[in-house]
This record gives sequence, C-alpha cells and structure tokens, in this order.
Amino acid sequence: MRIKNLHKPYEIELLVTDEYTGKQHKNSFFEMVYILEGSGLQIINDHQLPYGPDKLFLMFPQDSHGFEVRETTHFAFIRFNEGYLKAQAKEWLQRLEYIFHNHNHLPGCILKTVTDKPLIRSLTEALLREQQAAGPHSQQVMQQMLNTIITIAARNIALFQQANDYQSAQPLSLLGYIHEHIYAPEALRVEKLAAYFNISQTYVSQFFKRETGESLQEYISSYRLTLIESRLRHTNQRLGEIAAQFGFTDSSHLNKAFRKARGLSPSEFRKAGNATP
Repeated sequence: MRIKNLHKPYEIELLVTDEYTGKQHKNSFFEMVYILEGSGLQIINDHQLPYGPDKLFLMFPQDSHGFEVRETTHFAFIRFNEGYLKAQAKEWLQRLEYIFHNHNHLPGCILKTVTDKPLIRSLTEALLREQQAAGPHSQQVMQQMLNTIITIAARNIALFQQANDYQSAQPLSLLGYIHEHIYAPEALRVEKLAAYFNISQTYVSQFFKRETGESLQEYISSYRLTLIESRLRHTNQRLGEIAAQFGFTDSSHLNKAFRKARGLSPSEFRKAGNATP
C-alpha cells in the first residue's frame, strides 16, 4: 500500500475532481478533509460511508483511507506532521492526544454539533483565501485558523464521547474520567474515583476488571505509556519534562517503568521511531 509523506509542518490543498482519485493509502502525517461540495464514498480501515457537503473527516498516520467520487467534489485537505506538533504548546498537544486516543478511526463526519458546521466551512474557506492571498503575516494567521479547526474537532469528539458515556454502561464513564485526568495521578486514586462516581472503592476495582478485562491500575499504566509513546514519536520534549507531566518522580523513574513495560528505554524507542526505513 502506498505511503504519502509531508515535507513541511503543514499544508492546505483545494482539489476539485469528478474522478475516483483517492485510492486507499496511508500517510506519515495527520490529515483533515472538509467537503465543500460533492458526494461519494469515504473509505477508511476497510469501512465505507457516503459523504456530502459540510462533512469533516479526520485521519491519522496508521489509518488506511481513500475516497470514491460520485459527484464532482471540492475537497479541502488540511495536513500537518510531527514538525508542526513539536512547535505547539503543551495544552494544545494534550488536546490532540485526547483526540487521537478517543477517535474511533471509522468513516463518517466528526462534527456532531450543528452550529459548528458553518463555522468549520467559514474557517476552511478563510484558510484557502489566506493561502492564495499570501499577505503579510499570512503564515501566522493560517496557523491560528488551523489550530482553531483542530480545537473544534476536539470539542466535537469530546461531546460525542460524553454522549456515549451517558447512554452506556459505567465502565465507559470511568474510561472517560481516566482519559481526562491522566495528567493528575492523585485524581486517579481508587478513593477519588469512588467518591466521584458515588460507589464503593471495592466496587470500582471489581466492576472495572469485570467490564474491561483489565485491572484499573493496568489500564491507567497502559494508557499513560501509550500517551508517552506518542510524545516520544511526535515531539522533542526532554524526558524530564515528560516524566513531570505524567507524574513520575524523575526521568530515571520514567525510564525504569518504560523499559519494564516495553523492553527498551524511552530514548531507544524515540530513536527507533525516528529511524529512516
């Protein structure tokens, strides 16, 4: 399967086509696709769903995806790579991590709030105009609009997750709480969870294990390490910074826990992830 690469921090592209041009492929970068006009099928990870105007799709590097055009379509492609991520603030990066680990990687528009659809259209059209005009400070303006689009995407995925939590069994609510508080170890203590959900401490552990197949601490550790892997792949943060953000006493403590779980040190993992194939 073909792999596409992006050799600059981000790029915006408008593509108007009436042909089947989007054969399934994988990217080495993140990609948002907004449909301005047209219809067809979105194909992602061997699933497919019809698309139409005012739809926003989100794909990650490991996703296999493509489009089958049935009616002349105006695609707005918004792409950004790890170089872009490295330049962002910590709070923004944490928001992106939340998107990454809660998005279901299935086909379909990620916009769940009706009022956000015209907002995304306006921002996308403004991005395209700004790119074409190339006026003073154009890059800074485009970056601000790009970050706003990503923030709106994060909001919609968070709202979708919350709606599922309200309609589902309690383990999903527990998972959502864990994801939200993963940077605050004290908030993830059993007694804190029990108080928040108004259930006994014993029931928290038993219920979580029964419904997810993992112990509470196993899941928290696994999720934390998965986020740390994302940091190692996509940012140049120092190990000491990462350790402090995730509640480790120091980089040595992080190194020991990571090596025990993954069989190699964080530095070795980062080097392997950045190696050229």
